[in-house]
Amino acid sequence: MRAGPHAALSCSSAEHPLHALLKSCRSIRQLKEAHAHVIKEDPLPFDGSAASFLLSAYAVSPHGNVDYALSIFGRVQKQSIFLWNSVIRGLSTGRKPEDAVLFFADMLRGGLRPNNYTFPFLIKACTEASLIRCGVSVHSLVVKNGLESDTYIRSTLIRLYGGGKDLGGARKLFDECSDGDVVSWNSMIDGYVKCGELDLARSVFDRMISRDIISWNTIINGYGLLGDLREARNLFEQMPRRNVVSWNSILAGHAKCGDVDGARKIFGEMPQRDVVSWNAMLACYAQSGRPGEALELFNLMRREKVKPTDATIVSLLSACVHLGALEQGQVIEAYMRDNGIDINTILGTALVDMYGKCGDIRRAEEIFRALEQKDVLAWNTIIAGMSMHGHAREALGVFEEMAANGPAPDDITFVAVLSACSHSGMVDRGRQLLNLMETTYGIDPKVEHYGCLIDLLARAGLLEEALDVIGSMPMAPNPEAWGALLGGCRIHGNVDVGEAAGRRLLKLQPEHSGRYVLLSNIYAAARRWDEARKVRQLMDARGVVKSPGVSMLESDGVVHQFVVSDRSHPEADAIREKLSEMCRRLKVEVGYSPHTDQVMFDVEEEEKEHALVVHSEKLAVAFGLLVVKPGAAIRVVKNLRICGDCHHFMKLVSSVYGREIIMRDRNRFHRFSSGRCSCVDYW
Repeated sequence: MRAGPHAALSCSSAEHPLHALLKSCRSIRQLKEAHAHVIKEDPLPFDGSAASFLLSAYAVSPHGNVDYALSIFGRVQKQSIFLWNSVIRGLSTGRKPEDAVLFFADMLRGGLRPNNYTFPFLIKACTEASLIRCGVSVHSLVVKNGLESDTYIRSTLIRLYGGGKDLGGARKLFDECSDGDVVSWNSMIDGYVKCGELDLARSVFDRMISRDIISWNTIINGYGLLGDLREARNLFEQMPRRNVVSWNSILAGHAKCGDVDGARKIFGEMPQRDVVSWNAMLACYAQSGRPGEALELFNLMRREKVKPTDATIVSLLSACVHLGALEQGQVIEAYMRDNGIDINTILGTALVDMYGKCGDIRRAEEIFRALEQKDVLAWNTIIAGMSMHGHAREALGVFEEMAANGPAPDDITFVAVLSACSHSGMVDRGRQLLNLMETTYGIDPKVEHYGCLIDLLARAGLLEEALDVIGSMPMAPNPEAWGALLGGCRIHGNVDVGEAAGRRLLKLQPEHSGRYVLLSNIYAAARRWDEARKVRQLMDARGVVKSPGVSMLESDGVVHQFVVSDRSHPEADAIREKLSEMCRRLKVEVGYSPHTDQVMFDVEEEEKEHALVVHSEKLAVAFGLLVVKPGAAIRVVKNLRICGDCHHFMKLVSSVYGREIIMRDRNRFHRFSSGRCSCVDYW
């Protein structure tokens, strides 16, 4: 049996003195410094072993840049099979593995014959890019070149067929290798696992005469991913020996099942952790609604001097988004800069998302503009961010720039740009965009796009047209479409249409508290107290509990949380005192009177006013006035839509106290300044 495919892409350091230097590089910057050294030392740097080492380092190093490797490749006069294989390997592990297939086609056109080191990475590229038909053609070339018995080629082919859900083809290849090498057995188990065929995977596993640690890890990972923690744990306990991958597999299983505490227990018991372990635990926290613990874990990770990967940074920035923790996000960006972490497309897009959703859309745009490579996700992220901030014209401008010079817009792009129109009342432009999807880009509108149009029309008061759209949709309207119509009825006080939409929603989503609240508020605004009370009684009878209003404010890197009527904050007394002072001052100076028309029940005005005063966003802003330094914006993140009274209250506070308040509610951003809001009262 020959050495693995990686062996072909490295040479003895004795062959060239610069090999050790290139191998020691830990960042793209260090690679470029080594490159400069090569140019200085070698008068012909693009030929011979120096060029081979340099190109291979750029192509396959985790710190490299395959595009730069391609530029070097184009300047090499004698392009050996080693160089072609290096680039194919680099492309196969990149974000566009299909490019490896195109590069291989160029290699064949150039008359160069592939060898047994070419095919494993080429087949891997076909698997990663879901180019199964292309992979079958590559399989034919393998046979034509007499390499079908090669262990690594055969195992990658089994993975190809398994990844393409062609378990019959994978099994045929597996059965043909009567010697039963462990790599092929493991590939067959992996194929069954990825297709969700755990019983078949287990049957292969149980028949293995000689299992290695990969066999155990693969089957344990399969049980974990399918939620069978009991069997995963049972196998884990039976393992003759474990490595860090084994522990990571059982950790990932707990995370997949949402067992955050169980995952943390496993994490604490691990005799050894690698960066994958830390990333799994960070992602578990970030995706399970515990972003604060993700940030705490990162601080521990830093103290233990574990070097983060792209996945680490993405999870951390996601945690910042959930909390609206702009300061923490800025710290993470500074950490990246101080530690020489290159802002590639993935990290740049995550930063754009974080800044956009944490309230600094200008910084988001700066990072977007600085990205050397912008994929469709990066464009979609900045458009969606501008939409959330109500910058519809800017969002449309970026969309037009994307259409002219960037990647082709996809269906998600149109959701983002239609949302921008909806937040700004640009009805005609929204209609045009929905038509543009089909006529120019050949994208069939989905229910989400029709939902955006319905929201746009309903907000603009065109309720009959919105109803017509619901009736003419080529698919059944989803709850979000009816919810958009109901929201428009609340804005414009249309009880009849709102009642019909609300009743439909209560059938579609009987456990969604927001639907009951919105319909009840429509009745309450019309002073139809009996109907409002009946909706609330129906809600109680079905055991549906209203989601409490929660607002968060970050101060000095600490995220403070406020719940409606809550007194659990350590500074609760000072906050209540400040809030009382604010209400008195607003009444005296600008005649503030609470908007009580949508408080649910027919109770005394004084009781209604008290219910409004203790809303979570008011508590958060009162705390912000106590702790946020003068001149700095008070930033609040709220889980629900801001109510009409709180919106009016924030405008007055921004005027009387001379403070800017930036608030992210469930739908969008509101920037309150000098008595006005960026939404122009259109939200």
